Amino acid sequence: MEKRLNKACVLLMAIAGMERFVFKGVASNLVTYLTEVMKMSNSSAAKMVNAWCGLTYLLPLLVAPLADSYWDRYSTVLSFSLFYVVGLMALTSTALESTWHPPTKPDYSPFLFWSLCLISVGLGGYNPSLQAFATDQLDNEEELPRSKDEKKSGKNSWFFQWWYFSICSGCLLGITFMSYIQDTFGWVLGFAIPTGAMIASVAFISCGNKICGYKQDANNVHDKPFQILLKSIRAIASKFKNGAISLPDERSELEELELQQKPLCPRSVGVIENLEKNPKNSHGSAISNGEVVLRLLPIWTMLLMFALIFQQPATFFTKQGMVMKRNIGSHFNIPPATLQSAINLSIILLMPLYDKMLIPIARLFTRDEKGINVMQRMGIGMFLSIIAMVIAALVETKRLEMIGRSGHAELSIFWLLPQYILLGGSDVFTVVGMQEFFYSEVPLRMRTMGFALNTSVFGVGSFLSALMISAIEFFTRGHSWFSDDMSKAHLDSYYWLLALASSLSMLLYIASCKLYRSPNGVEGSKRVFLRCP
Repeated sequence: MEKRLNKACVLLMAIAGMERFVFKGVASNLVTYLTEVMKMSNSSAAKMVNAWCGLTYLLPLLVAPLADSYWDRYSTVLSFSLFYVVGLMALTSTALESTWHPPTKPDYSPFLFWSLCLISVGLGGYNPSLQAFATDQLDNEEELPRSKDEKKSGKNSWFFQWWYFSICSGCLLGITFMSYIQDTFGWVLGFAIPTGAMIASVAFISCGNKICGYKQDANNVHDKPFQILLKSIRAIASKFKNGAISLPDERSELEELELQQKPLCPRSVGVIENLEKNPKNSHGSAISNGEVVLRLLPIWTMLLMFALIFQQPATFFTKQGMVMKRNIGSHFNIPPATLQSAINLSIILLMPLYDKMLIPIARLFTRDEKGINVMQRMGIGMFLSIIAMVIAALVETKRLEMIGRSGHAELSIFWLLPQYILLGGSDVFTVVGMQEFFYSEVPLRMRTMGFALNTSVFGVGSFLSALMISAIEFFTRGHSWFSDDMSKAHLDSYYWLLALASSLSMLLYIASCKLYRSPNGVEGSKRVFLRCP
């Protein structure tokens, strides 16, 4: 099978890379902006960044049902990109204001808060709809007939790997370039450049609509969101009244499966007629949507600790780097946030090797054509993230021991590189695996919701991180693990706690995978983390 993506997919990958340049250009160094410019404490800045990331990753859950049932994905992407641009412009104005009137005490500006909220709203509709719109272009291709299993293991995996490669390339540029600009030339220019890049991205989206295909699921032709909600409530009431749920008949389910296998085409008259003849199908569809989410919930929950670790590079890893030896020569200091680029660089280097080296080696052990299945892929990434936290704890322990002996630590910032590189390796496995898992385990009508479920893992993980910081501050008051004086902080204890909690989460993840059964039939028996002897 020739693995080649069409022009529309390539264009949308480039646009996704530009958006990641913008987001990482703001998010990767935001904790430094809050502590150095807005004069917030380390813990307050970390909690604000985590809460903002949590809101950003959770909002897709609210937008996705509307994008799936009522709005077309292209219009959703274009509309929410405008919120994104307005939020970036507002954030840039806060940097301009702080230049004119530098704060002398912690500044919890409402305008700063609402500018970040606007960015979150923009991202909430933009990201899942853009990725779902890109996968629509895969469905639009004229392909030779082949089995469902072959299609899924081929073009989809290829697409998700290179999609993640493109956004990691954008992240790499955003982190390295913008961190240097912000630390060297100031925050006004540091926020203005991402704003300009996002405006250019919107222009590309507007100009690229001629080569992109459009799709609307026939199941949603007649029902608007509030009608679907009303039917869902009626169906649930019927369940409690009659003790049973009216599910779609086998003919309806077969037609939906056939719709997923066909190339992009106009609305199916046959399906519309079936809906008109069998109005109970829409009731069953609403209930089955909830069943899909509930079936994925155990796996979703066990991924939360990985998402919590995912927040550390932009918060405490960066603060850790600020108190380490950062100079190269006598004139250049490495911006601490720049080390986050090691994550993206390792992803970019490992991604092409995944198919060429790692999968052939894995085939020798698993005797599976795919090498490893998607659940095994996510589990390997979780294991690597645990090792990264163990190394982070050991490095921080060494730094504190040096301070205890001599009063200062001349530990180079490059000691942090191993933990960044390992997190990059974990992303190649877990993050790409999550995208493919949530995409393939939901029906066609819930594709945007599938991507929203993926991002919501990181949203809830961000809020859990903020909650954990608050709880630890409460229990360690007087000797806080997150003291503003980094010589008195105990980030090593925090990292050990994360490693322990992640280990427990991974064990529960393995158990959940053994119990999970995919609805996709062919692969259902293979989707377990450990193969039975």
